[in-house]
Amino acid sequence: MLLLDDLSRWLNIDDPEEQRIFANVTWSQYEALLAELDDSLAYRVNYLDGVLEIVAPSRRHETGKTRIGTLLEIYFLETDTEYFPTGSTTFRNPEQQVGAEPDESYCIGTDKEFPDLVIEVIVTSGGIARLERFRRLGVREVWFWQHQRFLIYHLREDWTPFAQTFGYEAIHHSELLPDLDLELLGECIQNPNPLAAAKAFRQRVENKRNQV
Repeated sequence: MLLLDDLSRWLNIDDPEEQRIFANVTWSQYEALLAELDDSLAYRVNYLDGVLEIVAPSRRHETGKTRIGTLLEIYFLETDTEYFPTGSTTFRNPEQQVGAEPDESYCIGTDKEFPDLVIEVIVTSGGIARLERFRRLGVREVWFWQHQRFLIYHLREDWTPFAQTFGYEAIHHSELLPDLDLELLGECIQNPNPLAAAKAFRQRVENKRNQV
């Protein structure tokens, strides 16, 4: 295995979004790498059962996740929804041998150790099983933004029928935010003008609230 001390020299990112996978990494090596990177915004680092994944996000990736976060916070404000943004915090559970840095994440209703909602912008395929690492952290709902649409998964207590998706059921509407129009959210994310998109989204959410 590559020595972690040599990682910054070896990981010379030329591609706008590149992913590296390392096997047989101990938990202490993983924590040492996190300490070395020291909250670096240049990489996302994930860990599951001795496999380490390092991603250098592209501008397209970061633009997508930021726009989703902006619109969601407009929704929270307009609907008076209690929320606690936890962003790309490094969430760790050594007993479960898992560490994850989501693109965006939120606690809904009350602040908690681990988020209720995680959002991942998918630009590159492959990597560590995303749903499994979030299951081990107890994340209730995971949204993937991929191919200009949302894929929504909700964690079930009895996960036997959903073993292929690690206990998450694919659903069409968020159960955490049942009144959120995901089609509208998706439309506004694709609007090339972020300011116009935010204004339009806020107006549509406000109109819907006034109709209730």
